[in-house]
Amino acid sequence: MNRFRRVAPFLILVFLAACTAAQKLPQIREGMTHGQVRSVMGAPDGFARRGRFSAMEYKDRLISGWSWNRTDYGFIFKDGKLIQWGAGRVRQGGPQTLLLYRIN
Repeated sequence: MNRFRRVAPFLILVFLAACTAAQKLPQIREGMTHGQVRSVMGAPDGFARRGRFSAMEYKDRLISGWSWNRTDYGFIFKDGKLIQWGAGRVRQGGPQTLLLYRIN
């Protein structure tokens, strides 16, 4: 029991600090740079570049702290500035791999 009392505060802090992707989206604004989006969302799971366009993808993120539903989030940039972002298809259960974004 004594061991639990020492570990419990740490576990609570980790849980509270683990913000979900959906809770971070209100901080995102059109015109942000790659670095600014990374500072809000963290390191992306995928990145692609083609000509003047680039995309960052965050895969299999929890939608909220109260649900096990997951989705992918995509961010599309033109000339290094954010022009479009949002969530992909919502799914329940464990991780899945989906290709949601294609840059032509």
